[in-house]
Amino acid sequence: MSLTQIEVPQTRALPRQPRRQFQRSAQIVWTRRLLVFGVLAMWEVWARLAGNSELIAPPSSIVRALFSDVLSDAAIRGAIMLTLFEVVCAYALAVMVGLALGLAIGSTSLTRRSMFPIILLLYAIPQVILLPLFTLGFGIGPAAKIAFGFSHGVFPVLVNVVAGMRNVNPLLLKAARSMGARQSDIIRNVTFPHMVASFFTGLRLAMTMTLLGVILAELYVSTAGVGYFTKLFAETFDPAPLFALIGILALMAIGLNEIVRTIERRFTRWKD
Repeated sequence: MSLTQIEVPQTRALPRQPRRQFQRSAQIVWTRRLLVFGVLAMWEVWARLAGNSELIAPPSSIVRALFSDVLSDAAIRGAIMLTLFEVVCAYALAVMVGLALGLAIGSTSLTRRSMFPIILLLYAIPQVILLPLFTLGFGIGPAAKIAFGFSHGVFPVLVNVVAGMRNVNPLLLKAARSMGARQSDIIRNVTFPHMVASFFTGLRLAMTMTLLGVILAELYVSTAGVGYFTKLFAETFDPAPLFALIGILALMAIGLNEIVRTIERRFTRWKD
């Protein structure tokens, strides 16, 4: 009798946990949606009643301009694709170079102590003041934007890789070496799994910084790309298509960030 009394509540309590998790996820999603819709509604009302339409366009005008002025223009569509191409190329280069340099610098105490302060010094330099040098070296074409975006994205990856390697338990490294593991095996099977959280943090930061670098280069030294058209709409006081392009950039950043998050879940599945 006592055994039955113990087992029955357990079998009834099992389905409640997934149900609570689903309800919690639904609450988070709907709270987020209501917050966004509330901000958009307040923006619309304020822009219609008290705002200056020459500076801040209401959301309804932005959506209308998105289809009538932005997506309907072949030149702007080409600029969006060009910016996406430049961001992807710069980001891929930043990830590959940052990961390789981070592994090389963080692999030993000597390289980390001698070279990492130099990396931090270079990271502290505002990249925008170096934009004229990139223009002289690469011109005003896509190469300059890719190089400038790369210079923004490589440092977050490099710094977070080195930081992640410093957090690896030294006992695990000694155990792997004592068992005859090669350096490549140690990096693949010991170091990388334990620095994956820091590494993907660097990837997300690098994605944002790469997009910033490409847009800055397009704003100042370009005759194409999204940055060029945002500057054009800002100088002609046309806020609706300007905010529409800003929204497209935000969607681009969200999409790239979701790709990184999906890859991160794939590599952190072992923690579950």
